[in-house]
Amino acid sequence: MLPTTEQALACVSVCQMLSNLYKDIRLFRFDDQTGQVYILAGDEVQIIILSNGIWDFVNEPKL
Repeated sequence: MLPTTEQALACVSVCQMLSNLYKDIRLFRFDDQTGQVYILAGDEVQIIILSNGIWDFVNEPKL
């Protein structure tokens, strides 16, 4: 399984947003079983990106 086009575009957008906030991207992982992308930025920001490109925080970070 590969990431979808919508998911790939959302990943770039989210990573750019995190970069603008000076957050280190510590982990970027595509789970081929669930089809989701997981991003860990800094010590507490966790984001999941679904195959349709919709993303959400796993927890509510303090940006």
